[in-house]
Amino acid sequence: MKKLFIVANWKANKTSHEAVQWLQKFQISNVQYQISNKEVIVCPPFTLLPFLKSYLLNHKSGLKLGAQDVSPFPKGAYTGAVAAEHLTEFVSYAIVGHSERRKYFHETDDDVIAKTERLLESNITPILCVSDMKQMEYFLLKGEVIVKHASDVIFVYEPPSAISGGGVYRPEDPLTVDKNAAEISQKIGKRVSILYGGSINPQNYASFFRLENIDGGLVGQASLDPVAFSRIITNT
Repeated sequence: MKKLFIVANWKANKTSHEAVQWLQKFQISNVQYQISNKEVIVCPPFTLLPFLKSYLLNHKSGLKLGAQDVSPFPKGAYTGAVAAEHLTEFVSYAIVGHSERRKYFHETDDDVIAKTERLLESNITPILCVSDMKQMEYFLLKGEVIVKHASDVIFVYEPPSAISGGGVYRPEDPLTVDKNAAEISQKIGKRVSILYGGSINPQNYASFFRLENIDGGLVGQASLDPVAFSRIITNT
């Protein structure tokens, strides 16, 4: 049985009060997320990381924490930046390269490569988003660290056109997803961990998670609802 990574990307949502409400409803749903073949990761805004770290420890939760981003620079004179060194006491994972970072913050592929390197240096697992095969080829051409440490990276195939919002879901065809995931491994030269991201919800997740080349999912809109997110986990 393959290991599944199920990642909740809360994006710019939830206050500490709302996060507690989410966790309480999530626990009431009696989610069996500690089963050995599942790693369930919640990626909240930076402001919630210390609070959620403490909450999860106090409640002996099996949930893991991840960040939604990281600075491409080390710690130092970079006003407003959150360096990988700042994240090590809170998270085991961090998302990098999400297309929303490109769209709204004008990040480049070189920025993403630098961020991946910073995370690996700090022993934080990068959850590296890939929009298409052209971008993947650039990562492998310019990102020596990605080639060398591919087994320590979780790749996410997430075409921007499939990202949900406003209650609308528009997932990519599962056969296309499986084909592109297989191509990512082929370009790297070995089988690596690959998730699918883009409009995953309780009604369609199974069609992606059972694919041969997919090892779980990056869940955005549906992860904001603890009951919906619970269904994705418990029925996997």
